[in-house]
Amino acid sequence: MKQENMGKETIHGPLYFELNTGAKIPSVGLGTWKAPPGVVGNAVIAAVKVLLICILCLYFLISLKIEWELHVLIFALVGIVPMLLQAGYRHIDCARVYDNEKEVGEALKTLFSTGVVQRSEMFITSKLWTSDCAPEDVSKALTRTLEDLQLDYIDLYLMHWPFRTKPGSRGWDPEIMAPLCLPETWNAMEGLFASGQARAIGVSNFSTKKLQDLLGYAKIPPAVNQVECHPVWQQPALHNLCKSTGVLLSAYSPLGSPGSWIKGEILKEPKLIEIAEKLHKSPAQVALRWGLQSGHSVLPKSVNESRIKENISLFDWCIPQELFLKLSEIHQQRLLRGDSAVHETCSPYKSLEELWDGEI
Repeated sequence: MKQENMGKETIHGPLYFELNTGAKIPSVGLGTWKAPPGVVGNAVIAAVKVLLICILCLYFLISLKIEWELHVLIFALVGIVPMLLQAGYRHIDCARVYDNEKEVGEALKTLFSTGVVQRSEMFITSKLWTSDCAPEDVSKALTRTLEDLQLDYIDLYLMHWPFRTKPGSRGWDPEIMAPLCLPETWNAMEGLFASGQARAIGVSNFSTKKLQDLLGYAKIPPAVNQVECHPVWQQPALHNLCKSTGVLLSAYSPLGSPGSWIKGEILKEPKLIEIAEKLHKSPAQVALRWGLQSGHSVLPKSVNESRIKENISLFDWCIPQELFLKLSEIHQQRLLRGDSAVHETCSPYKSLEELWDGEI
């Protein structure tokens, strides 16, 4: 698989990407899909507080008064300080359909009220579910999300799928599928951006063709397309379109989705393991660093504190070009296929080919 202008070696990976709105989005965020109630709030707090732990460790080292040679000390500080300043997660990726936004909101309230972090330092994403895609329901859906997250605005609001179901419905059963109204829904999303309730708007699960179509009628172009992307599903055509049009590709499930119903073992991919061993990193870290070097943000999900820390330890090393190119040899497989969105009579998509416009 050819990957043009991708994988450039740089030790310090991008801490942020700049959106077409001018806003900066952290390159690594904490995903909350499948994060169970009663756990997700603690995961959010632990992720944001990684910064404090790193600062305390540095303070301890300095307090030991180790007599480093001057050039060694300068090298260490130049390398470490930028990472410390951004070591904690500053992007939390949410969605109403995840059924945990209230708990995330309580965690954010705790972090803000205790001074661990300020609202202006955080980037919060949420998503419009398919049952709220009728134009008249879009604003009300965001209002509910803001109430649950206890926020005045959202940094990024995404249309979750290019798909619509009846208002108030759950799931994607054939009897609740409704006709598509993508231009009308996007127009309502543009209204949220104009009002300031959403500082940026975008989409999720849009194929290359659907994104190109949207760019043709949008008055305000999407800032982000959040899609499945990882070494086992690299999406080069979509990457190229996003880069050429100023839309940031953001990767959900960048490690696959261990422990969920999604099949596929990304972290057991032999080439990924081989490269991880050579670099003395975990396969998860190599998969995430691949994403950063490919030019997109990544949203790993974990509620385990040690893995939360591991997943953001990406900025003091890189994958050498020759190893990066080896990852393009991996057999490609979409893991989240969207089978439930397909129906011969009730859905606008009669096949997976139609849903993904051949990218399957």
